[in-house]
This record gives sequence, structure tokens and C-alpha cells, in this order.
Amino acid sequence: MTNVFKTTFLLGTLTGLLLLFGQVFGGRQGMIIAFGFAIVLNFGSYWFSDKIVLAMFRAKPISESDDPELFSIVRNLATRAGLPMPRVYRIPQPTPNAFATGRNPENAVVAVTDGIRSLLTPEELSGVIAHELAHIGHRDILISSIAATLAGAIMMLANMAKWALIFGGGRDKDNNPFGALLMAILAPIAAIIIQMAVSRSREYQADQTGARIAGNPDSLASALEKLTVASKRIPMASSPATSHMFIVKPFSGRSVLGLFSTHPPVEKRIERLREMKRSG
Repeated sequence: MTNVFKTTFLLGTLTGLLLLFGQVFGGRQGMIIAFGFAIVLNFGSYWFSDKIVLAMFRAKPISESDDPELFSIVRNLATRAGLPMPRVYRIPQPTPNAFATGRNPENAVVAVTDGIRSLLTPEELSGVIAHELAHIGHRDILISSIAATLAGAIMMLANMAKWALIFGGGRDKDNNPFGALLMAILAPIAAIIIQMAVSRSREYQADQTGARIAGNPDSLASALEKLTVASKRIPMASSPATSHMFIVKPFSGRSVLGLFSTHPPVEKRIERLREMKRSG
């Protein structure tokens, strides 16, 4: 029920922002057009958010012959977790990271970057994959996928508002240029709020479940340490609005977005995993 509520909240937030955008830039007619666009985008966000997210990162599907070791790890861990074998994608980026997407376990995807394949040992990679499978098992990957899609759409609205102001949009008698300016300012803030709808507690839960699936909390703890250091050294070339998708925050975190991070402090995550190991 919680996930149903969050999905409804995210889609409803997008609809409201689109209607506001349409009213600011086109009056009543603009609202009607925006409402139609919102219906299409809501439908697409629910059914195709995984494809949209994968396209954002230029992820490519790979076969078992491309990476037999990775496929063996994913298959064995999925069997342990009692989940269907997810599709496996490669993200052509040097930043070491990974995420899962899809609307349900039957349509799930696990995506890993080139960087993570060269950085982690097989045991550490198993901890990361088990964490992502835990997200799939908890059925919170739909929320992450929709949040990434909608945050991207909101940032697009902000850019449209900015260019409209530059080129004179919103200056006719039916529109308010100050409203357009307000939209350009508030849209990125709304994207942050959408990120916050993805609970930080889900990372702790996925860490714990993933450690049990992999059978070794130390392997995930070690992976988190390596990934955090490497992500700061090689930040990912993509929008911070999608950072909640990944196992660790893929950016330096020195902007205001860091104040609203959907990831709990990695030190606390590692501490919990070490305690889990000590308590047996």
C-alpha cells in the first residue's frame, strides 16, 4: 500500500506541475494542452519508466557470452532470493555504480557501469548485485524508476521556462512573466521533493536483505567503501535528479542537492553491515 501511495503521489505531483506550467505560459488553453500531455506522460512513466531510465544512461543490454561471470553472479543470487532472472544491462561510464529498474520482478533490470566491473572483486560485486536484487524483491524499483523519469521531466520544464523568459515567452497580455520566473525557480525544487519521496530507509533495508542473500555483509561493506571513494573521484556524467537510482550517490554531493540526499550516510550503512556481521 505504501508503494501504491507513493506512485500516486509522484504521478499526481507531475500532473499538478504540468497544469501550472500550462497555465503560466498559455492560460486556460495551455492548461488543457498540459492536461493532455500529463495523461500521456503519466501512462508512459508507469509502463515505460524503466526504458526511459535506461535510455537516460545509454545503457545497453548484454548477453551471457558478453560477461559470463556477471551473469553467473546475477543468476545464482536471483535463485537464492527466489526471484526471476532479471535482464542485465551495461552502462558505458567509468564511474563505478549500479542500479535496478522495472515495474515488477518479472520485468526487472540490473544495470552496472563499466567502472564497477573493473573495480570490485567478484565477492564485492555479489554484494552489490544482491543489494539491487533486494530492491527488486521489496518492489520499490517502480518508485525509483518513476521518480527518475518525473524528476527529469520537471528539470525539462525548468529549462523550457528559462528559454521562454529569455526569448520573451509569457509576456503577452494573458500571461505573467513573474509567474514564468517562479516556475523556473520552483521546478528544480519540486524535483528535489520528488527525490525525497524515495525513502532513505529503503537503502538500509536493501543493504540488510542483500547481505543475507549474498551471505556475507563484509563483501557489501567493502564494495560501498570502494564505490564511495571512486564516485567522488570520478563523478557520473548525468543529472543529479536521478542519483537515488544508484547504490551509492554518483556525484560529489557538494551542491544543495546533498542536503536532500535520498542516500543515508555511507558510513552508517557500512557500520550497520559490520554490526550485522558481528552479531552473526
